Amino acid sequence: MPEKPPVSALLLREILPVIKYEELVMVKGDPPESCAVCLYEFEKGEEIRWLSNCRHVFHRACLDRWMDHDQMTCPLCRTPFVPDELREEFNQRLWAASGIADFYREYSSVPGL
Repeated sequence: MPEKPPVSALLLREILPVIKYEELVMVKGDPPESCAVCLYEFEKGEEIRWLSNCRHVFHRACLDRWMDHDQMTCPLCRTPFVPDELREEFNQRLWAASGIADFYREYSSVPGL
């Protein structure tokens, strides 16, 4: 496991909602019984992530570990985590958080370059 999660994983954690399993039961009615990553059954009180693009459900910790390996798609169906309507904002935040913009600003201010 990486020591420090990539910037993309940190940003994804901000936009992907975390809910309790029993909240999903109330909303969805008949949710999946187990996490497709670890194969353990969901239990009342556990934090889960319900992906808005593909509607797959995972334990929060399982999906966070997946994202820590710079994965940006559902581990089950490979649908992108970031919905189309948030993609531009996500990319701008990723660009800003990466420090690349600061590098270019510093580079362009060096005399003779």
